[in-house]
Amino acid sequence: MSAPAAPAPAARWAVPARWAEAVAAAAPERVGEVTRVHGLGLQVAGLECAVGDRVLLGEPAGVPGAGAGAALPGAGVPGAGMPGAAAGAVEAEVVSSSSARADCVPVTAAPGLRPGAPARLRRSTPTVPTGAAVLGRILNGLGEPVDGLGPLRGAGRSPLERPAPHPLDRERITQPLATGVRVLDTLTTLGRGQRMGLFAGSGVGKSSLLSMVARGTEAEVNVIALIGERGREVREFLEDDLGPEGLARSVVVVATADEPALMRRRAAFTATAIAAAFRDEGRHAVLMVDSLTRVAMAQREIGLSAGEPPATRGYPPSVFAVLAGLLERAGTDRTGSVTGVYTVLVDGDDHNEPIADTARSILDGHVVLDRRLATAGHFPSVDVLGSVSRVAAKVTGPGERAAAAALRRVLAARRDAQDLIDVGAYQAGANPLVDAALAHQDAIDAFLRQGMDESTPAPEAWARLAGLAQTLTGAPAGVLA
Repeated sequence: MSAPAAPAPAARWAVPARWAEAVAAAAPERVGEVTRVHGLGLQVAGLECAVGDRVLLGEPAGVPGAGAGAALPGAGVPGAGMPGAAAGAVEAEVVSSSSARADCVPVTAAPGLRPGAPARLRRSTPTVPTGAAVLGRILNGLGEPVDGLGPLRGAGRSPLERPAPHPLDRERITQPLATGVRVLDTLTTLGRGQRMGLFAGSGVGKSSLLSMVARGTEAEVNVIALIGERGREVREFLEDDLGPEGLARSVVVVATADEPALMRRRAAFTATAIAAAFRDEGRHAVLMVDSLTRVAMAQREIGLSAGEPPATRGYPPSVFAVLAGLLERAGTDRTGSVTGVYTVLVDGDDHNEPIADTARSILDGHVVLDRRLATAGHFPSVDVLGSVSRVAAKVTGPGERAAAAALRRVLAARRDAQDLIDVGAYQAGANPLVDAALAHQDAIDAFLRQGMDESTPAPEAWARLAGLAQTLTGAPAGVLA
């Protein structure tokens, strides 16, 4: 009699695998406890945690014995907890860990949290909604809808934490991206997949310029993150600046200034993950984050709560690592692109402060908004001579670059002679470029200024610039090329 055949590998391992699953399901749940609540953070003992793990604090609603000391207010608050978490428990994230304790920062407000509250480790991977179902919707930092339009039906899911595209998988930036804003499309031309910063102090028109880009861009999808905004401004931006037309092809992620620091930081990563998911589908998306500075400030709160040293103007080292990790996730890959536009709120109009300096070193260009232009009613208040796009030469032709350079030369000559002009010491004929700037100042301003509701197609913008350059230099358009 022949020996029985050996079981197939799949059959040999099927039973042990089921046993392992059953043992894991029957294993007792390890519950730690909150041992200290201090400032913006808290300490948890009794759990083996790694940095980045998520912890549920408090008892789920309906659990017997969940008294006032265990249940946390925040249950029932829109956006509280995490998707799928039981009401009554609040999510926190581990920001530092040791053998004895873990330092955590709550995602949502937990004013009633006290020592002794239970803590449970959650190892599921956080995800964000993606796909056509999120277009026209307003989400919070966790990716949950907050617009009152019901759940996101038919939405896919994508991991929140996803690596940046490999450098060798990034397609080169060779195509311009029209924004509908003349000064951006011609003098600081954006490329599809570029990362551009809008640098300005408060109240200079950053959000207004973002809304003009959102309405006028030729990109298929807009993903807009409003980080640390005043609650009053959110609805104004949605209804007045963005409008129904802009919202229809946009996804808006909102984390207002009163929300916890972790929620504000996560909102930026949620918006970036949503934009990257559209890129994976082969689409070309524009990601607008207002503002990158408030993301850095949120990470500063988190880092200081975890005990990091305040290295540079109160910013701990983790801030600069977070900024680099966030900004590198935008850009191109082999299927689509994410063009990033990030506002940077410079501290005291100091464009060399740490966050502005770090962002400028990572980004592919910067647009500077000038307070003097804004106070003079010149909008968009773009300082042309202080702004630069590092990919403009790769996405424009020789004639276009010549026309832009001609206008820049005239503006630079006018700036250098401004003191003489102000005191009446400038003599006509001393510099032909200054003479051209003074003679055609109205035409220059008419080109650089643009109404909020006005959108100019890129070909028309370039044609107007070529005509203006010809007028300023007196050279035929063909000579400029």
